[in-house]
Amino acid sequence: MPVPADPTALHPMPEQPRVVLLRPLVTSPLIEVGEYSYYDDPDDPTAFETRNVLYHYGPEKLIIGKFCALGTGVRFIMNGANHRMDGPSTFPFPAMGGSWSDHFDLLTGLPGRGDTVVGNDVWFGHGTTVLPGVRIGHGAIIGTGSVVTSDVPDYGIVGGNPARLIRTRYSAEDVARLLAVAWWDWPAEHITDQVRTIMSGSIDELEAAAPAAPRG
Repeated sequence: MPVPADPTALHPMPEQPRVVLLRPLVTSPLIEVGEYSYYDDPDDPTAFETRNVLYHYGPEKLIIGKFCALGTGVRFIMNGANHRMDGPSTFPFPAMGGSWSDHFDLLTGLPGRGDTVVGNDVWFGHGTTVLPGVRIGHGAIIGTGSVVTSDVPDYGIVGGNPARLIRTRYSAEDVARLLAVAWWDWPAEHITDQVRTIMSGSIDELEAAAPAAPRG
């Protein structure tokens, strides 16, 4: 009987220690990652929380779905990176300590964009940067070196700085069909049986391969 890959293995490819599954790695309650999403880095992929999720000082969450592929150097900029822009200087004096900290109220209430949310089955190219509060849809592809400043639609392909929509991978009708089938929510055993269809099949074949709904 086919056996699914282990979603709890930190290094799913033991011969490639540069690859880590993020769900068993992250410890911050402000970071949520779905099963099988991975990060690839030849230096130290286990430092993802500190090296790739930056300025995470506030309550906002980073939420990454299942089956996402994150290339080397993907970085998420969180709301803590914000500075005041309504006065002559943007320098955060109160954060530096001393008597300057008496003015910490000047750093509170800065505008935030909320949680950063990544859907399922998203592929991030090398060196991409995602700004605070962005929503990236299911099945999207983020081109190498992109700076994502605004939301990305389901199955959209974006690239550039700032990232622009290049095209969508499917028509609006087919995107709706893919979202309805939601293969990433299938039981792992069923996904294992249907890997070839998920990777190279048509939408018709994917729909036909979906597990039967339980009879009520």
